[in-house]
Amino acid sequence: MNKISDEIYYAKILLFGEYSVIRGSKALTIPYTHFNGELSFMNHSKYTDLNFAALSNEHLKNYAEYIDQQIQENNIGFPFDITALKADIANGMYFESTIPQGYGIGSSGALVAALYHKYAVNSNIEGKYKPEAIAMVKKHFSQLESYFHGTSSGLDPLNCYLKQPLLIKSVEEIETVEIPRNRFRNDEAIFLINSGKQGKTGPLVKQFLQKYNEPEYAQLFQNEYIPLNNKCIEALISDQETDFFAEVRKLSMLQLELLSPMIPASVKPTWQLGLDTDNFVLKLCGSGGGGFILGFTRNWEVASKLLLEMDIEPIPVYKHNNNHLVTGA
Repeated sequence: MNKISDEIYYAKILLFGEYSVIRGSKALTIPYTHFNGELSFMNHSKYTDLNFAALSNEHLKNYAEYIDQQIQENNIGFPFDITALKADIANGMYFESTIPQGYGIGSSGALVAALYHKYAVNSNIEGKYKPEAIAMVKKHFSQLESYFHGTSSGLDPLNCYLKQPLLIKSVEEIETVEIPRNRFRNDEAIFLINSGKQGKTGPLVKQFLQKYNEPEYAQLFQNEYIPLNNKCIEALISDQETDFFAEVRKLSMLQLELLSPMIPASVKPTWQLGLDTDNFVLKLCGSGGGGFILGFTRNWEVASKLLLEMDIEPIPVYKHNNNHLVTGA
């Protein structure tokens, strides 16, 4: 496989903030190295899946035409070398990716980040981790990612591009954060489980917004769900002694009550089992409806054994003995 550069872009995980961020809550996203993607050129002797490469190349052709049109209509507010992009696509460029599509972990975000790095003329931004630079790049990404979602916040490619945990305090206030190394102890862990099907964000967000029009639901969401979501984030990123897992358990129970339609039916028995046994708890990872589900446990060995007995293979996101939040495990 002939690489364009050594730049590899990771998947992202929205740890907290699904749906509530629409209503003004905080959110926390992290890069996830287990899945990643990079721009490459087709070479029949060096890659394993010709069909995948050809399909990706064709997809990039369509995307490049969209970007070109947006440039012509002055909808791209930064210099972008569309000529170089089209030339590379004609020479067989494609996006080699292991990030599953429709699973809520940023497959389009990683692609957008890679293209921005390569073809945005001034992508090498000095001080790119400063709040003003983050806000600017997020705006650029929202313009590029609109191809995939109609409208885009730009958060997914921003996380993929910066490769740092991001705390979203508001639409305009985003900053990089660190997860304290001592936050997890012993056999505590965060993990993913696969629901077995793709999710579709648009219809679920529409359903949530319709439900939110009910005063009783909106009041419960604002007064209980959003403060609990924010408390989970603070418990994770703060150095203060807080029972993070106890807060996440409360959030899991509240999601089962308020966001039940977003939880895949195949996952609900496992979700309830986790709450009943207290060996693990589950929560949405993004909009739900399919894709991955997030899990949290105080005892990885017990939880993983229990899940494997149910033919569910948990994928680690963080384990204490890795001593690092983002793992390729």
